Amino acid sequence: MNTMQFFRIGAGAFLVAACLFYSSCSIPEDPADAMPEAAVSDAEFGTLPDGTPNRLYTLANAKGEEVGIINYGGIVVSLKVLDKDGNMGDVVLGYDNLDDYVKDTPYFGAIIGRYGNRIKNGKFAIDGTTYELATNDNDNHLHGGEKGFDKVFWAAEPFTDEEGAGLVMTYTSEDGEEGYPGTLSCKVTYRWTNASELKIDYEATTDKPTIINLTNHSYFNLKDGGASSILEHELMVAADRLTPILDTLIPDGRIGLVAGTPLDFLEPAAIGARIDEDFEQLKWGLGYDINYVINRTSDDLTLAARVSESTTGRVMEVQTTEPGIQFYSGNFLDGHHVGKGGTAYAHRSGFCLETQHYPDSPNNAAFPSTELRPGETYRSKTVYKFSTM
Repeated sequence: MNTMQFFRIGAGAFLVAACLFYSSCSIPEDPADAMPEAAVSDAEFGTLPDGTPNRLYTLANAKGEEVGIINYGGIVVSLKVLDKDGNMGDVVLGYDNLDDYVKDTPYFGAIIGRYGNRIKNGKFAIDGTTYELATNDNDNHLHGGEKGFDKVFWAAEPFTDEEGAGLVMTYTSEDGEEGYPGTLSCKVTYRWTNASELKIDYEATTDKPTIINLTNHSYFNLKDGGASSILEHELMVAADRLTPILDTLIPDGRIGLVAGTPLDFLEPAAIGARIDEDFEQLKWGLGYDINYVINRTSDDLTLAARVSESTTGRVMEVQTTEPGIQFYSGNFLDGHHVGKGGTAYAHRSGFCLETQHYPDSPNNAAFPSTELRPGETYRSKTVYKFSTM
């Protein structure tokens, strides 16, 4: 055997031995490869009065943050995100059981429709025909009526994709339901992304001219989910205009400026900094309860608001394709709603940022139209993005 043959045999034996060695040893995984994937799970969450079983769908992203959504009302019952120290916490108000949602809720976390917000005197007209709706807010129609979309069963289909985990929810509102014309076929897609974004896409079609204004009515408290006040939260609203209200909380038809008023949040300010000032637009709502006209330059997703909470470092940004956003400071919470973990939700313990067309738009020709006609598709998108500072 010459030297070259010896070298070839030796090298071959070394390679065989190396392969055998490495095949029998475990190689540490890259932590990025071991990161959990987004997932959807579901469980029982009570039974509706008519015997329909209700499910809770939990959307988990790759960080382990979770959003819980139920069939009844398409309600977001929980939203658990990390704080600056890596602690998980629920940042929305709600209940531990279905019975409380059915019995007594100020729209916690629900899909709102057919028409979010108020319609004056419960009346509107299309093509010369006047339609009368329930007046369930003094003399006005509010959030779809006595049995709006917050009180119906939404069929649900879970999914996962490259962005995260999601849920497609569908409901058909029959012609004449709550007084509205047309059979309205609705689809709301919730998507909880690995970037900690709750994306909500709304779609609808109709077989008769009708009106539509869908939104979500989650109450947020970035500190502790409603155990304390939201008055120290810092808010920015990207709007230098709003729709002034009458004492019935119905817009008076004008577009007003926020400059020089306690309603100006163009620069970030604590929610409670000016909430008790002697200003009629605050007194009528017992605090903030008003529609802002979002500053926008296109129909694309636009930043509408940002909220931060200093002790947890949590930040929430709201982006939307809608022209308006209703800021509500939990004025009518008074402690009688006992929510998750036995927490009694006190005055101003949660805030809402409801993306929308303007209140009473059907009765104000100068406001963006909320009419939907056969052959058209209503589309709207809103994103609630969570991070830490």
